[in-house]
Amino acid sequence: MTRAPARVRRVCLLIDQLGRGGTEKQLVLLATGLRDDGVDVTVLVLFEGGPRERELRDAGVRVVRLGLRRLAAAPWAAAANAWAMARLVTQLRREAPDVLHCFLTRGYLLGVPAGRLAGVPVVVSGRRSVAAPGGRVLAAAVRGANRMTDLVVANAYAVANRAVQLESLSLGKLAVVYNGLPARAFDAVPPLEVAAPGPVLACVANLRPEKGHRDLLAAVSRTGGTVVLAGEGPERHALAREAERLRVDARFLGAVADVRPLLARADAVVLPSLVEGLSNAVMEAMAAGRPVIATAVGGTPELLGGSPRRGLLVPPKSPEALAQAINEVLGGEHPGLGETARTWALSTLGTDQLVSEHIRLYGEQLERLCAE
Repeated sequence: MTRAPARVRRVCLLIDQLGRGGTEKQLVLLATGLRDDGVDVTVLVLFEGGPRERELRDAGVRVVRLGLRRLAAAPWAAAANAWAMARLVTQLRREAPDVLHCFLTRGYLLGVPAGRLAGVPVVVSGRRSVAAPGGRVLAAAVRGANRMTDLVVANAYAVANRAVQLESLSLGKLAVVYNGLPARAFDAVPPLEVAAPGPVLACVANLRPEKGHRDLLAAVSRTGGTVVLAGEGPERHALAREAERLRVDARFLGAVADVRPLLARADAVVLPSLVEGLSNAVMEAMAAGRPVIATAVGGTPELLGGSPRRGLLVPPKSPEALAQAINEVLGGEHPGLGETARTWALSTLGTDQLVSEHIRLYGEQLERLCAE
């Protein structure tokens, strides 16, 4: 892939907070990659910081918290947010970036108009989910922000197509750049110690209803084996009770900062989601060379499909199909599946590709402005 024109000198990345979600992880990769490529990068955070903030600061990326308050936090929150929005416009004028790239719904609903008020030449927003904007008012606000946006970057073709359907976006305003993986995701690491009499299945996902853990437990009740769940969320206690009812050996690790040892221990990785954008968990399992079984939702078929196929895809909400795929993988019916996935991930999902594609897109938008 070719590098963008050197005139992409300064970029601001805007997000609402810096938790451990997949979008925040991708922002860190993009910010540090841009910085390593000689671009002056500032990350603007609307609300609170989070664990990713230290990663950015340790990498030498400047982080500015804008101090917005969530509206239910206090009676004076609305006034505080008006001040914070004014601060955002002022900060953007001070930074004078060539490009403002806004992440997540709050980020682009607030950041896009602020960028226009501040006179930022190129304003970009991101799409990372196939979920529809909630309610008519929010949907109208999203369409309004889209009209002020130069480019919308989706992380999968499924996500881009969904944006066309739901947001009346034209294809000419959309680009697709897959998520990236850091080089360390491909490194061999010692496996996690999991004492289990049979095969070990790993699932890396927040414990939320849309991740489909109940279907996974139902499938494992048919196949046997130990399922190890990395992630935290409101479903934890209910899932523990369900595992006990089904007599499934389920181990709950909670939130895990580095999932590589778990992946190295797993005989297969399963993601039974009901909805997805482009799954970081699937990508990490591919990088580790593990066979992946996942539901055919969102961008997952783009990761695991192809010829030769890079994983097994099953319908969502189908424990029977999930169980059959697990039995096939554990029974050795798909040799080389993990290595095929790893080879493709190395060539397609590296940080270099993520960064160079963004710089190219930023540069094209700046060149378009010069030509007008």
